[in-house]
Amino acid sequence: MSVNITTFTQNGRIHASSGSKWEPKMGYSRAVRAGNLIFVTGSVGINSDGTYPATLSGQAERSIEIVLAAISALGGKPTDVVRTRIYTTNISQWEQVAQVHGKVFGDIRPATTIVGISRLIDDAAMIEIEADAVILD
Repeated sequence: MSVNITTFTQNGRIHASSGSKWEPKMGYSRAVRAGNLIFVTGSVGINSDGTYPATLSGQAERSIEIVLAAISALGGKPTDVVRTRIYTTNISQWEQVAQVHGKVFGDIRPATTIVGISRLIDDAAMIEIEADAVILD
């Protein structure tokens, strides 16, 4: 499933939008690039049709797909990721998340945090992932 990311420049920064219904309500961007730094907001694993994958690992895969699409739209690549933060409503299944994260970032090895929380913005969401990237080349 693809991710449609649009970009615009404002105040010397490049902003990326995924078209999420929450972006305009809360007044934020999916990601922002300032110089060689990219900051990706927390991204739940929602499909483009508004549904969620049924499993935690499926939502983790989709969340990472959204995060990487935003980084790519701003000129970055997965190897530029230096930090990820993972919030899950089911910390007892952290190994599912670790497997998905490791498949993408295993050789990159960004600093990473995983935290168990009671709920996210949507009751169907089981995970939210954010990332920071530094473009060095």
